[in-house]
Amino acid sequence: MIQRDETLKTRVVAPAAESAEFSQFEQTLRPKSITDYIGQKEIKRNLTVFIEAAKKRKEPLEHVLLHGPAGLGKTTLAYIIANEMGAAVKITSGPAMERQGDLASILTNLAQGDVLFIDEIHRLRPVVEEVLYSAMEDFAIDIMLGKGPSARAVRLNLPRFTLIGATTKVSMLSSPLRDRFGNVFKFNFYDIDDIKKIALRSAKILDCEIEEAAAQRLAECSRQTPRIANRLLRRVRDFAQYHNAKVVGEKVVDQTMESLGIDALGLDGMDRDILRTMIEKFRGGPVGLNTISSALSEEEETLEDVYEPYLIQLGFLERTPRGRMVTGHGYNHLGIEDSRNQQRNLIN
Repeated sequence: MIQRDETLKTRVVAPAAESAEFSQFEQTLRPKSITDYIGQKEIKRNLTVFIEAAKKRKEPLEHVLLHGPAGLGKTTLAYIIANEMGAAVKITSGPAMERQGDLASILTNLAQGDVLFIDEIHRLRPVVEEVLYSAMEDFAIDIMLGKGPSARAVRLNLPRFTLIGATTKVSMLSSPLRDRFGNVFKFNFYDIDDIKKIALRSAKILDCEIEEAAAQRLAECSRQTPRIANRLLRRVRDFAQYHNAKVVGEKVVDQTMESLGIDALGLDGMDRDILRTMIEKFRGGPVGLNTISSALSEEEETLEDVYEPYLIQLGFLERTPRGRMVTGHGYNHLGIEDSRNQQRNLIN
């Protein structure tokens, strides 16, 4: 797990946030209203209706579950929901709450209409999760006072609040918890035009003038993920300032990407090493995950959670019952001839 966390911190195209990045840049670049939020049109449309209806009833919004890959704006949208509802937001994460008392202390300090945001909600411990059931449904929690024969249960009423849970692995949520969310929204990867708009907006906030064509090129390298686009924008800005370029053009973007080892589709050196290793050592597969892990000296969990999703999304890698395989598209991207086609021709 430590190695995986370090990989996420040092990798420029990793969708996960860094703590320093979160505090210094993401807060600055985050839109404050739902009209300023770019992308996820269907979510925005439905959420606008639900928020306005709740405000007219003068009730808190029903509990919201946001799920999808990292870096797509789930936390940003949670802040926007709180802002649109005129509510205070309290933030925590699943791994941070180890005991029932940790969650109980947060719940009992909420005010009427507050928003409680739990990131990585799929990582809640079962004993902690059970406290949420009654809190979400009945706005009350049961706590035990005393120990042994003299112990007694006391029910504490809670103010009506909105729970917003965010997760990258909705399948790991238990059914009882998942069913208690009134609004469930799935985040999809962004299209290039939306990423370009985000890059242009962020450049304006950062006081970095960038050409339309340069923003387009940056968007194409951003793996359809806003967080990566903003991170790459800051690196591009650094290169532009180093070379005394007042306006960021395509040339500066190309220089930055080449220096960082990022190609036109957003693949970095490790992405290409995975594909090349599978092709050169294992004939493109099928090959088991543990074998790839040993060949690259990388943890299986890191390969599966960090590297594989984007390669699969691009259609460069596929999972089969017999193992991982590099597709023809993966061969073409690396400029390597697919020898498997020759074998098929010989057989035929």
